[in-house]
Amino acid sequence: MPLPPAPPPGRPRASRWRRLLRTLLRQLAAIGPAGQRLIYALRTVYVQARRQARRVTFGPTRAARSGWDDLVDWLGTTAVSENAILLVFAVLIGIGAALGIVVFYKLIDFSYWLFVALPGREVEALRNPVYRPVLTAAGFIAAAALMRRFAPGEEGINVPDLKRRVAQDGGHMPMKPLAARSLASAVTLGAGGSVGSEGPAAVLGGGMGSWLSRTFRFSRDRTRLLVSAGTAAGISAAFNAPLAGAFFALEELLGGLHVAAFPTVVVSSVTAAVVSQSVFGVHPAFPIPALHPSRSWFELLALPPLLGIACGLVTVLFVRTYFAVGKSARAWKVPPLARAAIGGTAVGLLVWLSGGLLLGEGHMVVPAELFEGTAWWIILGLLFAKIVATALTLGTGGSGGLFAPALYVGAATGSALAGAIAWLIPSISITPAAWAFVAMGGVVGAATGAPITAVLLVFELTDDYALMPPLLLVTGLAVVIAKRYEQDDLYSGWLRRRGIVLKRDSEREVLARLHVRDACDMAPLVVREHERLETVLPRVAFSGQPMFPVVDAKGSLAGILPVGALARASREPHALPTLLVADLAVSTSAVTLDTPLDDVLRRMGARDLAALPVVDGPDGRLMGLITRAHLTRVVERAVLLDRPATPAEQPASAAPHEAPLHLG
Repeated sequence: MPLPPAPPPGRPRASRWRRLLRTLLRQLAAIGPAGQRLIYALRTVYVQARRQARRVTFGPTRAARSGWDDLVDWLGTTAVSENAILLVFAVLIGIGAALGIVVFYKLIDFSYWLFVALPGREVEALRNPVYRPVLTAAGFIAAAALMRRFAPGEEGINVPDLKRRVAQDGGHMPMKPLAARSLASAVTLGAGGSVGSEGPAAVLGGGMGSWLSRTFRFSRDRTRLLVSAGTAAGISAAFNAPLAGAFFALEELLGGLHVAAFPTVVVSSVTAAVVSQSVFGVHPAFPIPALHPSRSWFELLALPPLLGIACGLVTVLFVRTYFAVGKSARAWKVPPLARAAIGGTAVGLLVWLSGGLLLGEGHMVVPAELFEGTAWWIILGLLFAKIVATALTLGTGGSGGLFAPALYVGAATGSALAGAIAWLIPSISITPAAWAFVAMGGVVGAATGAPITAVLLVFELTDDYALMPPLLLVTGLAVVIAKRYEQDDLYSGWLRRRGIVLKRDSEREVLARLHVRDACDMAPLVVREHERLETVLPRVAFSGQPMFPVVDAKGSLAGILPVGALARASREPHALPTLLVADLAVSTSAVTLDTPLDDVLRRMGARDLAALPVVDGPDGRLMGLITRAHLTRVVERAVLLDRPATPAEQPASAAPHEAPLHLG
């Protein structure tokens, strides 16, 4: 018996009830006109029922979306200042980021219970620490599987990727990969990976800012600023260090201490610290003993330079090892999950051999008590083991941050060097634990490219002002030494190896790149040289211009009318009827639309001018006015946003070049 023909490719087999319905419709159609009317009635009932079902199902969703769109549009038309909007959202982001960090820490604790505590309680053999590599490998496999399942092919969603998104993508952060990376980081940390919680914390905060900005359909400018504020909030909540969080966002994401961004970032960071303190208490991220370096001549004069050099060299070793191990791991001819298993086993073995000293408990990854009385050669061994373990964790499929491992490496560097000197020269009184925390700033500042953040973080963790002078010296030397022998830090190296170079121009470079047409006011208030002064004064009295271009009958530049000259003339009312604009006008140099802004600034400085007129080539026809305020505004925007101002963003009316000037 031949088989029935297969359905055409790409079309599913019709279900049994559909075949029965088609048969019934064919039989009704065979009855005649009555059957046709019945079929039409059935189809009408079916269509109306389907529309009603769609209205019930999708109606509330569409109504909610329409209502939200109306609310957002209404908020955009309210007369609320820009600063007020940004500060309100800074508070919201700070609260949301801090609560997100609380949930993230709970996930780390749950992961530790799931991968370490629970197996040890249920299986007696797993209580033996020798099985720690197996449990860590299981955690690495789970973390890698989460990323492959929910964020396939995603290498980023970390601090350097956050920097790239702020600089190039307007701060857009995808939520699904962000959630997957956060969960994978919690699994990696709980299972015993050698990473930190601050990287995911910073990205979580930045994601909160990005989500709120997109929800309210903010511009790219606001989104970048709010993402930076969220990053500050994440660091602040993770370390209970609001100053370090704020300066990390300003230093790493925005590339400088911009006055316009400072209030928003600081408010978000402080808000997150307050919420974090209400949950975790008013104490640093990990306990710090009361430390003070002694005042011996050696510690004041000789040890800081030695420690700065040591921190710079250790940073070079850290950076090169990290990228070399990652490159070698990616070259292994094994499946990704097998790579994660190998890396997890190796990291677990290092942790077991160290007796757990490579890690703290839960998300506390810097055991401060380790650096108080441990022998210096043991700490030196832990230093190299920590570098290798961190490189293996992130190179084989684990997720997490690099800030906390850099803190550990720095503390080990300072403690080992101070301990070795105390062992070699017993007559010198040295406190190794104090220098451990001084060296933290050196390695963190050089390894992340954020020395100001590193200094403020160590100061907030220790609350010890006596550490500040050596801390500043050690951090500065470490940054210089590291840059001398290695062009990359941990963040810029990740970007450069993916073909991304984030170069922010200095103000001088921005001025040389932009021209007068990018900044000038194309419709200034202008006066004519034969106008009577008493008719000009009421017109210019409330203008914000620092000077007024003077034109002749043909519209060519005849000079400028300074505000000071107008003020002096107004104090002599008896002479006003006899004075013309030409009597008070003074000659001035002018610029063209193609003049570079750095040349404009030099001309203003040479004669101490607040503005210069803009003319059109040799005929001298007036085109506009450029002031110091215009220069400041366009440079600040270009430096902050890494792009020149568009015509819609220029400080005054961006009329075409042939548009008429305001003559009163």
